[in-house]
Amino acid sequence: MKNPQDEAKSDEDLAQMIIGHGPCTYLLLLLLGLILLFPFLEEGIFARTLLGVLFSIVLLVGAFATRQTRRGFILKLGLAVLGVGLQWAGLWTGSIVILDLAAITYAASLAVSISGVLRYVLKRGPITADKLHGALAGYIMMAFIWSFIYTLIERSSAGSFGPGHLDFTQPGTFFKLIYFSLSTLTTTGYGDLIPLTNHARSLVMIEEFAGVFYVGVLIARLAGLYPSTSTK
Repeated sequence: MKNPQDEAKSDEDLAQMIIGHGPCTYLLLLLLGLILLFPFLEEGIFARTLLGVLFSIVLLVGAFATRQTRRGFILKLGLAVLGVGLQWAGLWTGSIVILDLAAITYAASLAVSISGVLRYVLKRGPITADKLHGALAGYIMMAFIWSFIYTLIERSSAGSFGPGHLDFTQPGTFFKLIYFSLSTLTTTGYGDLIPLTNHARSLVMIEEFAGVFYVGVLIARLAGLYPSTSTK
């Protein structure tokens, strides 16, 4: 029989893994806050400026969230600062070209941050709340990366996604692609926004595979690290 004290200790340990905090916890909260606030911060220069501040903070926190080598830290910080600079230049000048360059830099910065988070999460050692939150943050950052990729695809080949024309001069367009990316990553597939060209569909299929692979690897890793309780 299971010892009630062992079960209580196990529940307490599990609670500590969920409600703890650390750098990745703050990154996760920033990402969730960005998703929730995004629809309210798209109209008007003040709202767009605040949205730019949130994006900038996400990139910078992503650079500091996990331990890394000096070279890796310089790379992440350099990409984050470059992305922030290009974003602010694009916001204040209204240049779509600069915003496209910012999107490329953002995607690269988030990709490097995800690699750091995965090394941290999959590293040998005890499972902590910060590692779990890092895994969730990496999943959301992956969705953001693909939304930037879809933006560049639609910008270079209009009509890749629909139905209807996606006008990036109008508020809410980029958020639609974030929504589409998260729906694709989680294989939800509501169908209100779909890829219309084979090139776009090929990228969507890769994102679907990446999402399933990401979750599968994490579950396998966490299952291998989490101590099983023995029964007597």
